[in-house]
Amino acid sequence: MKELKLGAIEARFADIIWANAPISTANLTQLSGEAFGWKRTTTYTVLKRLSEKGIFKNEGGTVYTIISKEEFYSKHSEEVVEESFGGSLPAFIAAFTSRKKLTQKEIDEIKAMIDKIGSYDT
Repeated sequence: MKELKLGAIEARFADIIWANAPISTANLTQLSGEAFGWKRTTTYTVLKRLSEKGIFKNEGGTVYTIISKEEFYSKHSEEVVEESFGGSLPAFIAAFTSRKKLTQKEIDEIKAMIDKIGSYDT
């Protein structure tokens, strides 16, 4: 995958594909027209851009996902942590929580994830 960043419209367009894949290009054009007011050419241009990023492929008039939405955002998150925090997840969490107070539920969920990861080592 080349570039893991998506603009707001690209992300909404990608969500349409992820929610409907595999999807015919005709159906995608119709949904894009309804969602964004796009013509066929605009849909194909944006689809080509996302295909060049390695997210989707257009084969025989049908659009397929190459990576899932979850995998895409997981890789994107890893890239952000690597680029902005030198790969340090604790530094990312410290920066994130310095401006946003976590709820008790969020704290409990994070603890549970850490406990689960820690159980892999035993």
